Order: sequence, then structure tokens, then C-alpha cells
Amino acid sequence: MINSIIVVAVVVVLWALCAARMHEWRIAAPVLVVFAGIAMGFTTRNSIAETLNTQVALRVAEIILAVLLFVDATEVRGGLLGRDPKSALRILFIALPLSLAFAVLLGGWLLPGASWAVLLVIACVVVPTDFAPAATLVRDERIPARVRDLLTVESGYNDGIVSPIFLAALVLAGDHTHAESVGGALQTAVPSAVKAVVAGLVVGLVLAYAMNIAERRELSTEQSQRIALVAAPLLSYAASVAVHGNGFVAAFVCGLVVNVVRQSAVYRRELELLDDLGFLLTVGMWFVFGSVAVYAIAEGPDWRMPLFCLAALTLVRIVPVLLAMIGSRFGRRERLLLGVLGPRGTTSIVFGLLAFNVLAIEDGLTVISAMTVTVLGSVLLHGIGGPVAALTRLVRADR
Repeated sequence: MINSIIVVAVVVVLWALCAARMHEWRIAAPVLVVFAGIAMGFTTRNSIAETLNTQVALRVAEIILAVLLFVDATEVRGGLLGRDPKSALRILFIALPLSLAFAVLLGGWLLPGASWAVLLVIACVVVPTDFAPAATLVRDERIPARVRDLLTVESGYNDGIVSPIFLAALVLAGDHTHAESVGGALQTAVPSAVKAVVAGLVVGLVLAYAMNIAERRELSTEQSQRIALVAAPLLSYAASVAVHGNGFVAAFVCGLVVNVVRQSAVYRRELELLDDLGFLLTVGMWFVFGSVAVYAIAEGPDWRMPLFCLAALTLVRIVPVLLAMIGSRFGRRERLLLGVLGPRGTTSIVFGLLAFNVLAIEDGLTVISAMTVTVLGSVLLHGIGGPVAALTRLVRADR
């Protein structure tokens, strides 16, 4: 443990000291931390499975995901669905479900040993996008602004939308004492999601209005408001879990409410502490991912797994996005850019680790292998170089 902390701290410091140059090279901190985690993984390979299969590891992963979902929800600007609500709805409620269905069907062909419930878990792991390994993409001015805006909205919402589906699939795939059918899974997941929405709404509304009042009456400071925002995802998560609700959904809903209700000229500055915390948690998860990758690859995934993951990074996303954006104001090549620029990252990692903790060993290993190969592929495709330069030339030609 101490050695891992030292390694992570050293890598983060080195990245911080060279952040400007790293930005020019389009190398994000998580990419560097992955390689450090891989190096550490060779010394912890024999104990990593035992460490992950603990209640403490499960709870830590859940809290980290709750914080990151809250952060994602607060990053959406220009309204609840960003500056282009119609396109956001197309991406979130047409392309995303199509991608999940496509991944399940493809998994049924390439991963025949897995049940359809496990395939749905895998789909929820490999489909959601996350820009942690390629943060420079959403700030790259070579990419049209409306494409970047839509990608930001998608990244902020898709993991929150997928979370209840993922948890329902886990119930169906892993805990047959509570659910032996789709109906049983829904009976478990729907009440949990409803409680979570209520908990997130209540905590978000109370907190946001309280912060507004405290600021107007000069009862608080900018520092104390930042601390209140850090407490928000923890409070919403804990409140939801206390009433047997979905803590992830509660944290996500709470973030959406705070983002809409909080009225302050310095609101974005107040989020800086939470953003920094989210960054550090993300870095920690990527280090764990590097160690897990060594374990997963050492177990020797079937040759069909890399083929499935390659399709997950390309066809499973590109085709649904192109279909969903038919008739939109986006040009043909801009739609292609939207489809290609879908990196996988922290959400996939946390979902994969949660599934490994809950499912039977064989199913858990299948899920974590899919997560590992997909995320590593995304690091190579989106995080190191990426297809941006070639594709942006195409987009400009379409204008």
C-alpha cells in the first residue's frame, strides 16, 4: 500500500511539473498513471483479486463513482441539456440505447459462454464515454465547438443514465436470490432508482437554496461554499443508500439540481475544489486499473475478446451515433467525428471493478477482461495521439 501511494504521488507530481508540455503533447495524467499501475501490478498480481473482492473495496469504488457522477453533472453548461438539447436527446436516448443493444448482440456472437445478463453488464461497462484519458479533446479548437459541446453533455449524462441499467443487470446476473427474471430485476431496481431520484432532488434543492441564502446574507465564504459542494455527492449518496436507494443515481441527480439552482457569479470557482478532488480520485482509479490490467491479461482472455472490444470502440458507437444524428443540423463528417471521439475511462473502470466484486469468479473475470482491453484500446486510440488531426481535416472540408 505504501509503495503504491509513493508511486502515484511521484507520477502526479512529475505530471504537474510538466503539465503545460504534456498538454501540448496531448498526454493526460491518467495515461501516465496507467503505466505506473501496470509496473506495480507485476508485484501485486497474486493478491489483486483477493483485494478487490472485499466489502471495503466495493464501498470505496461506489463512493468514488458517486463523486465522479456529481462532477460530471455539474460540467454541463448552457442549460439542463447544454446548448443543443435536441442533439443531446438524440445522443442520449437514441444512440446510447442502440449502442447497449448492439454490444449485447455482438457479445452473444463473440462471447458465447456468457449469459445475456452478463452481456448486458459488459455492455454497460464498455459503452459509456469518459474524457479522462483524452481531456484535451474537448478543449481542442480544431474540433468544431458544437461537437465539443455535445461530447461534454454526453460524457456528463451517459454514465448517470447507464448506472441503473448496470445495477439491474448485476442483480440479474449475480444475485439470483433477489432476482431470477427480468421482472425480478426490475422489482429490485425500479424502487431503488425512484428512492435515489427523490433523495438526489431533496439534497440538491436544499443544499443549493441554502448556499444561495447563505451567500446573499454573507453567512458563508467562498472557501466554505467549496467545501459544501464537496460534501454534496457524499451526502446524497449516503442519504439514498440509507433508504435502500441507488447512491449513484442520487449523486448524479443532486449534481444536476445544484447545477441548475445554484445562482452565483462565482459558482464555477466554487467547483474548483470538487474538480480537483475528482481529478485525484480519477488518477487513483487509473492506477488501480493498471494493476488490474496485469491480472486480467495474465489470465489470458479469449482471442475473441480483443475483437469484441475493438468493435465496442468503433462500430458499436459509430453506427448508432450516425443513425441517431440523421436529420440533425450536424454535417456528415461532423457526425463521424462524434462517433469516433468516444473514449472510455473511469466509468468503465469503476463499473468493471464493481462487477468483479459482485459476480461469480468466471463471470467477473470476463467482465474485467472486457473492461481492461476496451480501456487500454481507448488509451491507445484516444489518449495517445488519437485520430483528431485527420478527422478534423475532413470536418473542415465539409464546411
